[in-house]
Amino acid sequence: MQQLEFILTREFVELDNLLKLTGVCESGGMGKTLVAAGEVSVDGRLELRKTCKIRAGQVVALGDVQINVVGASEDGNADS
Repeated sequence: MQQLEFILTREFVELDNLLKLTGVCESGGMGKTLVAAGEVSVDGRLELRKTCKIRAGQVVALGDVQINVVGASEDGNADS
């Protein structure tokens, strides 16, 4: 399984945008299509809401890709 880490710099990111920003999808529209098709899970549960709010600490999976979402202060590189 491919592990990706996404550093969240604000309160949340919409699921379709997360898929685009991590390079899993070429566009937000493609991300929406994958979510609507039932191919994406959040924290181990099927997610059908295309723009659901993903927050730090959540894990998004699509096929063999897992995206770990961390807060900017959790990555060890950001100044507090």
